[in-house]
Amino acid sequence: MKIISSQLIENLLIITANSTEKVKQLRELNIDELNKKSAPNKWSILECIEHLNLYGDFYLPVIESAIRSQKVTRNSGIFKSGIIGDYFVNLVKIKPDGIKKMSTTKEMNPFGRRLTVTTIDRFLMQQAHLKSLLTQAEQVNMTKTKTPISLTKLIKLRLGDTLRFTVHHIERHVAQADNNRY
Repeated sequence: MKIISSQLIENLLIITANSTEKVKQLRELNIDELNKKSAPNKWSILECIEHLNLYGDFYLPVIESAIRSQKVTRNSGIFKSGIIGDYFVNLVKIKPDGIKKMSTTKEMNPFGRRLTVTTIDRFLMQQAHLKSLLTQAEQVNMTKTKTPISLTKLIKLRLGDTLRFTVHHIERHVAQADNNRY
């Protein structure tokens, strides 16, 4: 995938704003609704959001460090996705036929935790931080700048792919949480 860097950031900011707004609406629910599960082996709304918080704890500092390590440029031009980065983004992206079920690593699985509305507050703070990082990322070369991934430090993705993965992963689990409402 090739895209003008500013257009990529604009698209990611729109998805981020939509995800943030949906979670703000979920925050209006009472604690029982937030902890309700559609099935015993499914995540509740708060477990979906906590899963995103756990990923945010890893990715936000990694993204921030990658951005700070680069020289600011006036125009970072075109972002070109890497093969592995594109693969990971397409794994988490919502498809027209819905969300494909996937498993997560043990440390990123919030299943069974007793969670409160502070889970949502923490998520909203992370979203504000992500929005700021997206804006800053437009000023660096997102193709040349690399970040590690949560699965292994041996694989590094292009910053643009890490941002795409993060935003689409959030979109996926916010949709999952929102579906639990009904």
